[in-house]
Amino acid sequence: MTNPVQITLQTATADEKWGKALFTPTRDGFQLHLNGNDNLRSIQKAARSLDALGLIQVQLSGADWTQEFQWAFYQGFCSAKKVGGVGFCGDPATVTALTQLERCFSWAKSSINQTPDQLYPQALAQQAAAFISSVAPTGTVSSKILLDEDLLAEGWNGLHAVGRGSDKKPAMLILDYNPTANADAPVAAALVGKGITFDSGGYSIKASESMISMKCDMGGAATVTAALALAILQGLNKRVRLILCCAENLISGNAYKLGDIISYKNGTTVEIVNTDAEGRLVLADGLMCAAESGAGLIIDAATLTGAAMVAVGAEYNALFALDKPLAQKALAYAEQVQELTWQLPLELWHQQQCPSPFADTANSKPVKGGGAGGASNAAGFLSRFVPANGKGWLHFDLAAAFNSSSNAYWAAGATGLGIRTISATLLGEV
Repeated sequence: MTNPVQITLQTATADEKWGKALFTPTRDGFQLHLNGNDNLRSIQKAARSLDALGLIQVQLSGADWTQEFQWAFYQGFCSAKKVGGVGFCGDPATVTALTQLERCFSWAKSSINQTPDQLYPQALAQQAAAFISSVAPTGTVSSKILLDEDLLAEGWNGLHAVGRGSDKKPAMLILDYNPTANADAPVAAALVGKGITFDSGGYSIKASESMISMKCDMGGAATVTAALALAILQGLNKRVRLILCCAENLISGNAYKLGDIISYKNGTTVEIVNTDAEGRLVLADGLMCAAESGAGLIIDAATLTGAAMVAVGAEYNALFALDKPLAQKALAYAEQVQELTWQLPLELWHQQQCPSPFADTANSKPVKGGGAGGASNAAGFLSRFVPANGKGWLHFDLAAAFNSSSNAYWAAGATGLGIRTISATLLGEV
């Protein structure tokens, strides 16, 4: 077996003959150079360049590789075709922590990068449940999957409406992680994920250039699943509910249409003015399911709006909360784990920003992109379905979860950004 290429790190700048080179060759590999200007991005950029050379397996070595430096290298080196290939170094605790991250991120990235033919709604629910079961101690996980008509029987009308147009029927995963050995233990937190395994836009159909990457629209479901798995590996000892709202948004004679009105379990009626604003319709059911658990902390994650990407770009995730102190804590957790996150506006009056003459609210504004403040209006819609006027609730709009094409720092495909933030918030707040 060929020895992996050795990658060392030098904290001093390269000497003059190499100029501003990110790395230089050594006898058995390459040495990366730091110049003190945003070292994490510099390392990630160098790793992307090394991947472009065709390297398959590398070993990080030397005393200068901190845990965050190594993780930045991993994020830059890996791609949709190669989710591993990095050997970590350091003390056992550091290697263990990085191996745990790799396990969770690899699962999430591989899931998001799967084709929609491979990963349909029921398959997503099944694979997520199997992954959590594989990392959790024996006997701590139970789950059920509500499929198609089962959703109507339970009152989850939004998820059923969005997914009924596909031959691959909608599904809701309700997973209970309970490490307490007490069947009556309270649910400390609930995680809710948008699991749209393919989004054509429905009758508000997307253009091909927008639709081609819509296998990533289940990124929220993958993110919260991986976040729970990471928290379990890091010692989570409280009861947590995982709820994934899985559907394909397709066009057929049975698909939901513009002008339809969905009546939700809490009595809210919603007029459909844009079938491409489907994520909030399925998350509404997930959030009500989370509320029924009695969880004091509810976190949802979704690739919800293009408006969030317009606001924060593809390097940041957007955070929304009516609970402002909780939002500040979440931002602090995001900073601790080096995941760029920015809070966007949300107030109770955002619930009224999509009025309807026929229902309590519309699911959007009938203009391109949902109009001005579209991301906040979407969050305002979701806030109708959480308890206590949003106390204990966080909404992550995952603008940074997927790249349609590669750049200097990221390969094309899933990034996993958001996993560490949600996991850290879960561990810190329950």
